[in-house]
Amino acid sequence: MSRFPKSLQRNQPLKEQAYQSLRKMILSGELAPGQRLVEAQLARDLQVSRTPIREALAQLLRESLVMTDGDQGLKVAIFSAEDAAQLYECRIALERVSVTAACDNVTAAQLRKLQRLLQKSEKLTDTKPSPLLNFQLLDLDYQFHRLIAEMSGNLWLQGMLDQIFDKMMLLRIQTIQQNQSVLDIRTEHLYIYEAIAQRNSEVAVEAAIGHLQAAKDRVVQELQIILSDTAT
Repeated sequence: MSRFPKSLQRNQPLKEQAYQSLRKMILSGELAPGQRLVEAQLARDLQVSRTPIREALAQLLRESLVMTDGDQGLKVAIFSAEDAAQLYECRIALERVSVTAACDNVTAAQLRKLQRLLQKSEKLTDTKPSPLLNFQLLDLDYQFHRLIAEMSGNLWLQGMLDQIFDKMMLLRIQTIQQNQSVLDIRTEHLYIYEAIAQRNSEVAVEAAIGHLQAAKDRVVQELQIILSDTAT
């Protein structure tokens, strides 16, 4: 079975469908970081002309999910250790606002949903490491932080965080290929949940920033190792 989606539906704009399909393949790891993107091949895979593929790639380039490869071509974006550090700095600033507002606006239903995400993560604790497990953990991490953003009630904040989350997903894909331990965040999530449940914004912000700073340190260190090995 092909890892690529079936041909696109003709009753919807092909540019948007091509964009969504390519974006999904990038953020799921099907198109790996650094993989070259050839218009003709992608057009054959999606069974469309090269025009919607070219337009979709241009949009992904603007979103920094795709980058030039030095030969006037394109490839899936690769992030440096400096890129990672700067992305985390932006995320920490935004999530400080997100967590503070969540403590003020969270509902009982949202807390139950956040708790269920923690329980799902705990069930994966003893699961045998695999690429599938990696993406399950990545998805749970995204859902946890995205739900907190929703709790804030700030739609502008949610939009800005979504842009960061996309790049973070690709960044994490780049690092977990070598070291799954960068996703060992269950305890850190628990501390954040407990503080939000108590509506203690000071403790919740401290826990969230500590969690993100620890994640930043793990990811930056892993990237330094990966890029150093690549250079040698």
